[in-house]
Amino acid sequence: MQSPKDWLTPDALFMLQTIDEQGSFAAAARKLNLVPSALTYRVRQLEDALDVLLFDRSSRQARPTAAGQELLREAGRLLQDIDAVANRVKRVATGWEAVLTVAVDSIVSRSVVMDLCEAFLALNSPTRLRIRHETLSGTMAALTSGQADLALGVALGQHLAADIQHMALGEVPFVFVVAPQHPLAQAAEPLSDAQLVQHRMVAVADSVQRGSGLTVGLQGGQDVFTVPDMQSKLQAQLRGLGAGFLPQSLAAPHVQQGLLVVKKTDQSRLSPVHAAWRDSRLSPAGHALLWWTAQLDKPATRQALLSAG
Repeated sequence: MQSPKDWLTPDALFMLQTIDEQGSFAAAARKLNLVPSALTYRVRQLEDALDVLLFDRSSRQARPTAAGQELLREAGRLLQDIDAVANRVKRVATGWEAVLTVAVDSIVSRSVVMDLCEAFLALNSPTRLRIRHETLSGTMAALTSGQADLALGVALGQHLAADIQHMALGEVPFVFVVAPQHPLAQAAEPLSDAQLVQHRMVAVADSVQRGSGLTVGLQGGQDVFTVPDMQSKLQAQLRGLGAGFLPQSLAAPHVQQGLLVVKKTDQSRLSPVHAAWRDSRLSPAGHALLWWTAQLDKPATRQALLSAG
């Protein structure tokens, strides 16, 4: 007798993801080069094997049921695990990773990361390179969950797994800035927490997928405008949509032009920033990761990564 594991194959999981992404069985069938009846039959076989209904077919669109949503969540994780295993096998065989994924926090200069990518790709190695943008605890979570091999711009926690290696990139000073037209621009200094709580703050959203994530420099009950990254935060504050801390190097050119005003507050921020990666005796770093960590060992590279841009 066949069990659910006989039906929950990588092909079946990918099929379910495709249906969910395309929004209908017909569109998914075209994507998978199947006739719609064949795709419908395969889904029904899987539903019968699991004894659940995975998609609501009451309308033209294929909407996953609660059970379907749970299976889709787990499907994503399982397929990532399969990719990770294949990556490790490839690394053991050749010394080069099949894929190297670098998680980049929004505090890190994207232009400098692109410079590093350009230099790496010029090696013509067999490793395919992936960059993913994260923020706050989401950057470290990408590494610890196995979705990234290297994380740039992380704040280290108290307890790290034994196979997590790290290197200090430096410290990033933050300044509290507002647009000249903002009410706080003319307020007496230092600004107190009691003053700040009366005004909207611009905050960068934590990209972590599970848990509550991190919040920095916010008070309970405060009005918050949430944006996805530091560049968006800068643009919001230039328009006077809120106030908040920005990396000094990012704010400095706009302060010099009179587009932002630096205000002293009761609190100051100096954030230590690290790079982190996995490397252990049982799963040693491949050639691609070693190349990246060698670049990070250069003081000029570390300084550039924490510059604006």
